[in-house]
Amino acid sequence: MAIVVNKPLPEFEANATGGLKVSNTSHLGQILVLYFYPKDNTPGCTTEAMQFRDRYKDFVKTGAAVFGVSRDNMKSHDDFKEKLELPFELIADTEEKMCHMFGVVKNKIMYGKKVKGIERSTFLIGPDGLLAQEWRGLKVPGHVDEVLKTVKSIKALKKAA
Repeated sequence: MAIVVNKPLPEFEANATGGLKVSNTSHLGQILVLYFYPKDNTPGCTTEAMQFRDRYKDFVKTGAAVFGVSRDNMKSHDDFKEKLELPFELIADTEEKMCHMFGVVKNKIMYGKKVKGIERSTFLIGPDGLLAQEWRGLKVPGHVDEVLKTVKSIKALKKAA
């Protein structure tokens, strides 16, 4: 089932670092940021993780929860999280269930060969459990600030309501 903006997420459950389970209903009442990235310890993914880390307190102030998602296993995630001192948890989607559900698995060309990879993407789920915003095929510079700005605007709309 494909995900659609302004619609609820399909059912899912995933394991994250810190022994957490994340599901389509686990964060109702708060804004949920899911950012999908290709691989732990690669240059772009490290930069993106550090930018989410550096702005994490700002996300928390808005009541948002942040999770990174990749196909790496829990051991890789634990090491990556420790190395970068990430204050948020990482979801190990080793079976690509979430990656397929969110439609981020893409064919890429690497060193002249076709490979299946993860398209860097971020999804914002509102407190009501509806997909509020999506960014696909994004570039790292400036992205985290854009996500934070959108989270703040959702928070402001919620307060006004």
